[in-house]
Amino acid sequence: MVVTMLTSTVYGHSWDEQMMVIAPNGTFVGQPGYARGNVLRTAPGFNDNLMVNLIPPNGRANQSQILPTDLMCKDTQQSQNQTAGSPRLQAAAGNFVAIRYQENGHVTLPQNQPGKPANRGTVYIYGTEDSQPTDTLLAIHNVWNANGTGGDGRGKLLAMQPFDDGKCYQVNGGNISVARQQEFPHTASQLMGANLWCQNDIQIPQDAPSGKPYSVYWVWDWPTAPGTPGLPDGKEEIYTSCADIDIGTSQTSSEVVKYTEGQDLDNAAIESYLTSTPPASGSPQTSQPGATSTAVTPSSPSQSEQAVQTTGTPAAADSASPAPSPASAQSQYVTTVTIVENVTKTTTTTLQTAIIPATSPSIEGASATAAAAASSASMTPGCFNTPKVKRSAKFRRV
Repeated sequence: MVVTMLTSTVYGHSWDEQMMVIAPNGTFVGQPGYARGNVLRTAPGFNDNLMVNLIPPNGRANQSQILPTDLMCKDTQQSQNQTAGSPRLQAAAGNFVAIRYQENGHVTLPQNQPGKPANRGTVYIYGTEDSQPTDTLLAIHNVWNANGTGGDGRGKLLAMQPFDDGKCYQVNGGNISVARQQEFPHTASQLMGANLWCQNDIQIPQDAPSGKPYSVYWVWDWPTAPGTPGLPDGKEEIYTSCADIDIGTSQTSSEVVKYTEGQDLDNAAIESYLTSTPPASGSPQTSQPGATSTAVTPSSPSQSEQAVQTTGTPAAADSASPAPSPASAQSQYVTTVTIVENVTKTTTTTLQTAIIPATSPSIEGASATAAAAASSASMTPGCFNTPKVKRSAKFRRV
């Protein structure tokens, strides 16, 4: 019975299951901390729905529509609350922290989810000392930046990393799992069983104030590409977890990473995550060469009046678009950025059609191109920021 529990294959979704402080040598230290409103898997009546927060939610007619009212945190995580047996992480400003989660076959059985990014999606981790129950996804995701100057300026992007950390696995018969079990062996533990959990590693800002919680928003952006069988228009799929870290009154930690090779993987960080800095924009940090995305994620406008949609069908490139070379034909999308000048009418103006790499994590580059085209078309400058304008994008594989 015990062996069955350790090796059984489970398909589900992922969330912030545990956080640990990381010592400068890469080893987890101290006691674990947990997300807001955490429900342990060992709790009576546990099921994934108690912890999963999906945006857009199941049942929405448009599977790629993210509304301005979609909150960042699950209803049980909108306030800074902890459940019995799941305390907050205790840390100091400047500490490195691991956010651990199960891959649940999303990494090791990619054939079960066609059309997904090669890196199994990108995880964005945002931090703020001023968390609000009304925080929305669109006001933060792809808006807050590493400099803390994006959006309303209340928070910043702490890290942007692949969902697949390059080592983690669920024990199953898939080729990826079998290879990783051999390359990254570990002793089965009560926490993880025979599996090796994934992680994202962040650094708490040096200026995080002591004596109060510092909030962390974990955002897993996992889109399905247009043209995927059964989903010709693609699908947006984002999962979030919200947690708080108690910042102690002890001296701020000034950490110099000296990673110890060959340590127990049950309690070790990902070295490359500790030695890289979060990008203000652009490609995510990668833990392995070539871990790039094959799907495109829509960018999110900062105005609360706007909604983001990704639509499209497989088709040849528009005649106005430059034809891709054969070598790059499978790694690009034709992107049409459309401005709806009045959301109460059906009149639209197509500004620009451009080809962007499939490795781009957002359509921000295409939007910038479209903005330039808008200026040359004598439209109102800054029209992306007006309340009556809605932005959408259509992706077509070429």
